[in-house]
Amino acid sequence: MLKSLTISNYALIEKLDVDFNSGFSVITGETGAGKSIILGALSLLLGKRADPTVLRDNNVKCVIEGFFTDTDKALLPFFQDNDIDYESDTIIRREILPSGKSRAFVNDTPVNLTVLSFLGNRFVNIHSQHETLELASSGFQMEVLDDISGNGGLLSDYLSVYTEYKSLNNELSKLKAFAEQSKRDEEYLKFQHNELSIAKLDGVDFNELENQVKVLENSSDIVEILGQAYNVLNDSDEAVIDRLSQEIKSLGRISSYHKESADFASRLESVLIELNDIQSEMLSSLENVDVNPEAFDELTGRLDTINSLLKKHNLREISDLITLRNEYEEKLNRIESVDDDINELKKTLLKTEKALKEKAKKVSLSRQQGAQKLETEVLRVIKQLGMKDAGFIVEVEDSGAYTDKGIDKAGFLFNANPGSKPGEISKIASGGELSRLMLAIKSLTTQNRMLPTVIFDEIDSGVSGEIAGKVGKILKDMSAAHQVIAITHLPQIATKAATHYKVTKFVDNGQTHTQLNILDNAGRVEEIASMISDGKVPESAVKVAREMLERG
Repeated sequence: MLKSLTISNYALIEKLDVDFNSGFSVITGETGAGKSIILGALSLLLGKRADPTVLRDNNVKCVIEGFFTDTDKALLPFFQDNDIDYESDTIIRREILPSGKSRAFVNDTPVNLTVLSFLGNRFVNIHSQHETLELASSGFQMEVLDDISGNGGLLSDYLSVYTEYKSLNNELSKLKAFAEQSKRDEEYLKFQHNELSIAKLDGVDFNELENQVKVLENSSDIVEILGQAYNVLNDSDEAVIDRLSQEIKSLGRISSYHKESADFASRLESVLIELNDIQSEMLSSLENVDVNPEAFDELTGRLDTINSLLKKHNLREISDLITLRNEYEEKLNRIESVDDDINELKKTLLKTEKALKEKAKKVSLSRQQGAQKLETEVLRVIKQLGMKDAGFIVEVEDSGAYTDKGIDKAGFLFNANPGSKPGEISKIASGGELSRLMLAIKSLTTQNRMLPTVIFDEIDSGVSGEIAGKVGKILKDMSAAHQVIAITHLPQIATKAATHYKVTKFVDNGQTHTQLNILDNAGRVEEIASMISDGKVPESAVKVAREMLERG
């Protein structure tokens, strides 16, 4: 429950500290005194987006802090998952900086708005006049029906299968689109793949291929020049090797009496060995040179083909062409198997749809049963609220299509007078009837949700007199299971509360301030008497106020 609320530098509030009690509390005050401001500040703690224009002093940050007791132990995993310290008491703080940025903290741990909103919705439920208008919304009606029916688990199971069903349908649509496109592209893909395959790109070294072409292109020059060099070494009248051998012998003859000649002869022998190796390798190279125009034409053709493919596909390396060829091959293989894939996916989809249908039936059956319960309970409560002849019907019909909420559509029908035909709430119910209907629904749904704190912002709209007293009794009854706080203008409701707060607005040094104070018994008598009266409070109004408080 909400134990205390601290607000500083927010709109008309300079500083506000207020403690709240369990049970049923009311907040009263003149129109414009600041009740909505306090509610707005509390909404920020529950995850509402911040508006920097609410700063009272633009040079000082706004701080709103709520102290909540008896934190639900079921929230422990959520606290752990978000690295927040779990305590039996939870402190939520929201700050709005002069720069316009806002920060949120849970037990002094910074959190984002998603985390804050999740926790806020589990600590407090605020019912506003805007929400009363949502009573006519089909989405809200379905939410109420599921809440009363206790469909949380069933819907979770259904949604799991529905998500898979949607995913399979999307996959099937994509696969069918791919199949249709592939049929148009298949000939093109085959041509491109065949062109790259014929090029025999695997294992090709582009630089080596270019070199081979250059060798064949210049083979005649190579043979001629190598031949000349070979002849100079070993196959002419002036062959270098023969002459060198003779000179080595001559140096050998004089080496006995000319020592340098022995060294010269030895060094020339080393040169001779090297020249013999050169002429041998040169001969081998000559024999391997292929003067073959046909081979030249073939290699030139391959080189031209590869260059053409690189240019065509705007690529730089043969490896890129190989990758592209393999991609074409994969697409062609997929085209060949796409029909089989579609058939297999259809089989899986049929099984999933069968499971989805079964889950949807369970949800529908639960809703049918819940609809009867909701009708009975709402009628019971609204009869207490003075609508004895009203009718309330919950329709659950097959929508003919699966959605994330099942296959049903739900609708609330209402009639206020006997003999009239039930119709859509938005077209039939008055403002007061809408308020009473919403109160009846809230009194039922909060029991199921077991929210610690429920706040009603003018749930008494459009009601008065005896009915107002009955509204107050229902709120009081609700407070046996929840902390209930109601903002009201009606004394019949205010007197039912265990705790009474009053919002006041005053001017100090030219500045308007809003304050919230708890009233003692005398203060309550005075406030309720003023709510009964119009203008000056007569003694008779004070007497009536005391009597109303005594009756509770």
